[in-house]
Amino acid sequence: MVTDLSKILPRVLIVSRRSVRKNKFVDFVGVCLFCTGEYHLDLIVGYGAVPVIVPRVTGVHMLLDSFEPIHGVLLCEGEDIDPSLYEPETSGLSPEELEEIKRLHASDTAIDREKDSIELRLAKLCLERNIPYMGICRGSQVLNVACGGTLYQDIGKELSKKCQEGQSVAHIDYDNYDGHRHAAKVVENTPLHDWFKDSLDEGKMEIYVNSYHHQGVKRLAQRFVPMAFAPDGLVEGFYDPDAYNPEEGKFIMGLQFHPERMRRSDSDDFDYPGCPSAYQEFVKAVIAYQKKLNNAASVPNALKLDLEMEKKRKIIVRSFSIARDMYDARRETSPSGESDLEAGAEFLESNKALSLQQEKRLKQMGATVRNASSYMERLKMNEERERVARNVMAKMSVDQLSDLMSFYRMMGQICSEVLERKLHDLVNEVGH
Repeated sequence: MVTDLSKILPRVLIVSRRSVRKNKFVDFVGVCLFCTGEYHLDLIVGYGAVPVIVPRVTGVHMLLDSFEPIHGVLLCEGEDIDPSLYEPETSGLSPEELEEIKRLHASDTAIDREKDSIELRLAKLCLERNIPYMGICRGSQVLNVACGGTLYQDIGKELSKKCQEGQSVAHIDYDNYDGHRHAAKVVENTPLHDWFKDSLDEGKMEIYVNSYHHQGVKRLAQRFVPMAFAPDGLVEGFYDPDAYNPEEGKFIMGLQFHPERMRRSDSDDFDYPGCPSAYQEFVKAVIAYQKKLNNAASVPNALKLDLEMEKKRKIIVRSFSIARDMYDARRETSPSGESDLEAGAEFLESNKALSLQQEKRLKQMGATVRNASSYMERLKMNEERERVARNVMAKMSVDQLSDLMSFYRMMGQICSEVLERKLHDLVNEVGH
């Protein structure tokens, strides 16, 4: 009998980093290419999850379905994120300053757009499905950008020069990768405070964190709450309080510093007892999320939708697709009639079986659907809608098409799960 390991061992996706060595590409995961210990992987395995490496190769962001089931995502280090993804306006840096930044941080400023695409897609997937996500260093920056936040392209050029005397912080030391530390003030009543409370002095509320970066959070995305600040004001950790409950499989968090590297120079002992807590709680959430998925999958699937119910399901999915088409892509095509949109609107109004976050998102789509009439009046009815849609999609970027496909799958999955649940409940009522 073949055992389904995905139902036993929770899977955490980790994206590899690519480097050139001896004129060949080398992919690796961990603190650095030449380090003896992969601390990220050790902690994930030690707390009961299995790391699944997503290779940084062209097109992988289109093939993330092949890595299902996904129970958690851990994003770590890498080069700078492409500034065009978060800073459409000028950062205020002169061309000369940008060139100096490239010289000072040559190993980090080589943009890797493929890695950006893979990791941003994974971050958005976690946000859509409430999959546990932990971002360390660059991974925290990816999370902030995925939610609409921005970054300092260079802390030294943009933040340090604004600091008062004595507040400037060295966030990077190329000659002391593991040993470099700076103070970080912990915010009370946050997960970080809970983890390090036994090591905090009530007067200062500070810990000394490992740091290796020249970029950081500039504008924190609205959904997040800061957990720690450096003396220069830089956010050193943040989380989503509405998506944090490890026991229930909820964990969305970013840490700019490296708790896994905060170890004593003469041993593998951590600087503080709370250092491994982030990984411990993250894996706890991953295990709980896996259990939720398995419980959902255990609902009897022998129930078959009759033709009428299947027809309704397809109408609802199509309604969502049309609304997304009008709201996001703003393509100049139109649905065959307003009735196509009504099914989705009625569903959004009547359904109460979704999570609060899902319900909020779907109601926003419902508002778009209900207010679409005025928009539709400005559009010409097109009898060749499918042909026009194909032409428009051919002009869309790979990322746009990937996002669109992901949205369709998510809506179809939600509708199918709700219908199956309702049918299951109906069968139980009839049985009783």
